[in-house]
Amino acid sequence: MYVSYAIAVRRAAGRTAAVTFFAGLALFCCVARADESGFESLFDGKTLAGWKASENVDSWKVADGAIVCRGPRSHLFYSGADAAKPADFTNFHFKAEVMTRPNSNAGIFFHTVFQEEGWPQVGYEMQVNNSQKDPVRTGSIYNVVKNFTAPARDDVWFTQELIVQGKRITVIVDGKTLFEFVEPEGVTGTRKLSHGTFALQAHDPGSEVHFRNLRVKRLP
Repeated sequence: MYVSYAIAVRRAAGRTAAVTFFAGLALFCCVARADESGFESLFDGKTLAGWKASENVDSWKVADGAIVCRGPRSHLFYSGADAAKPADFTNFHFKAEVMTRPNSNAGIFFHTVFQEEGWPQVGYEMQVNNSQKDPVRTGSIYNVVKNFTAPARDDVWFTQELIVQGKRITVIVDGKTLFEFVEPEGVTGTRKLSHGTFALQAHDPGSEVHFRNLRVKRLP
């Protein structure tokens, strides 16, 4: 009798633990889904539909569900699904999974506009660089906020997030906030917060960077 009772207790405890585990898993999944609420995908994982490259279009390809840049300087601008209605974002939360190969440099431009050649002259660039000779590392807002310590490693997928709301820019890498920057009043020229689209950067023939799961959520 005592043996049967002990077995029953263990079985009951096991069922309780299992229920607790699956309840926790369900809660985690619900939270994860809630975190993605309102996000729209910018990349179908198969083609460059909705994107337009500037010079050196062969610097871009899609491989294994990712946009891959490698080759001479080029920028891949997000144009959106509707050619008659250019993509335009003001306040937003942007997310992407990124993987850099050793000694590679790239970037993610925002509040920018398409241009046929050269480095984009409109908007800001969020740096992607964990080991290339340029000391300005991943997450920096180029020529505005400089981070000299790489927050991620080469050959490993990491998440890079950007939140723009009003004059505030927040950069997050692998869930860690690197900084918040508030643009001062009176900034002149075209390198400033306004509105526009996104662009990925192919920096040089020696750099190879992969981007996947690019998505954005518009904010009020």
